[in-house]
Amino acid sequence: MSVGNLRVGGAGKTPIVEHLARLLIARGERPAILTRGYGRRTAAAGVTVVSDGSRVLADVHAAGDEPLMLARVLPGVIIAVGADRFLSGCLAERRLGATVHILDDGFQHFALARDVDLIVTGEDDLHDQPLPAGRLRERLAAARSAHAAIVDAGYLPAAERVGRALGVAQVFRSTRLLGPPRMVRSGDTVVVPEQSRVFATAGIARPERFFNDLSAADWQVVGTMPFRDHHQFTRRDVERIGAAAKLSSAAIILTTDKDAVRFAACDLADLPIAAVPLTATVEPADEFCAWLLSRLQ
Repeated sequence: MSVGNLRVGGAGKTPIVEHLARLLIARGERPAILTRGYGRRTAAAGVTVVSDGSRVLADVHAAGDEPLMLARVLPGVIIAVGADRFLSGCLAERRLGATVHILDDGFQHFALARDVDLIVTGEDDLHDQPLPAGRLRERLAAARSAHAAIVDAGYLPAAERVGRALGVAQVFRSTRLLGPPRMVRSGDTVVVPEQSRVFATAGIARPERFFNDLSAADWQVVGTMPFRDHHQFTRRDVERIGAAAKLSSAAIILTTDKDAVRFAACDLADLPIAAVPLTATVEPADEFCAWLLSRLQ
């Protein structure tokens, strides 16, 4: 199956990939996530196995931030990185026992056939334009080739309206939920009470979505420092973030799980920084699961 989007980053695709992998594991499958591994520092030739389903086998420089993040939270799931995703899939099947593939960011990747073609989208896409004028990779009409749209919307009728505008008949909606923060260095869960003063930093596409999610969770965001997507943090960045957080009298610094794998490669000294995990579900849950399994069969 393929999970993709129309825009350049920031569609919320990765949490959906994680959710799909968990659904498949729960039903006895051995899924493999096939991804390019954007933002890698050391892109080896061929396939880099980030996880064989039992062990994490690569660091952030060889894996990329999103594949490493997925490998750490998805035991039992194979994560393979490489430009040739047909080769990645063959290796995952023949050597690691994969029974189903999840093609990450595959909507524009026509070289591989798929039984399920999912597009992750939202209201914002309807008002955007193709590059270079906007952030869309292609025109909205391309969405019609998707088997289903997973729409970031507050309720199903709103999601269905976006689906109709895109010409996609089968529509589901996604939900987003923030989990308890975990300290980047230790991985320990930390209690951050509501209305706590927090400083937020993120090197992702559309970091404002993360900042808004923190505010919606009733934390008082007293300062932010965004970076470009896949930014490799340096000691200077750590110092700047710490100084800005101190100046704003923040009790703690919050970042994303994706950023945490890159921060963990830095010397954080005594920086009080925690990652806030984001999980997604697809609703209606029973209907989506039945639809997905029927397509895969």
